[in-house]
Amino acid sequence: MTLAETALALLVLLAAPGPTNTLLAIAGAERGLAPAARLIPVVLLGYLATTVPLALLGARLLESAPLAKALVTVAAAAWVLRLAVAMWRLPARGEVGPAVTSGRIAVTTLLNPKALIVGLVLLPAPGATRLGLNLALLAGTLAVASLLWALLGASLRRGARAGLPASWRRAASVWLGALALYLLGRVAGLA
Repeated sequence: MTLAETALALLVLLAAPGPTNTLLAIAGAERGLAPAARLIPVVLLGYLATTVPLALLGARLLESAPLAKALVTVAAAAWVLRLAVAMWRLPARGEVGPAVTSGRIAVTTLLNPKALIVGLVLLPAPGATRLGLNLALLAGTLAVASLLWALLGASLRRGARAGLPASWRRAASVWLGALALYLLGRVAGLA
């Protein structure tokens, strides 16, 4: 893949709805754009912690442990389902702190199935120079996509009132639950 093709593939993949992007949108709705944007370095570190080892060792790892991808996908589905249930159970706004914390963002990003695609398909390249360029593209496109999702969430805020309306929180919970079921379906060969 050329650099331009890699950049486009990263942008399309990272901008697509997923668990981390959903949490960024919720953070934007809860806190506004600037506080939600402070979570972007956590997202970047989470992706790098997963994708760099996969880019360097991934093909050999999957050859020696073919169930690794399925186990990571099941773990991701379990975590996203846990997030969905926790979000559904949150009390009305104003009665609790933010639903999205840097810890939740970090774990969600570490387990994000998109990281498998990035680390195993989009980042690997012959030579350290090209891998370095691909990592720079990852950082840039990830920052842009994350900022767009935080901005989307921030645009959903109503007036000056902080917090996420119960209907939005429940909708996000249902979306996260659907993502978890989709991931489980992929492992089972149904999706």
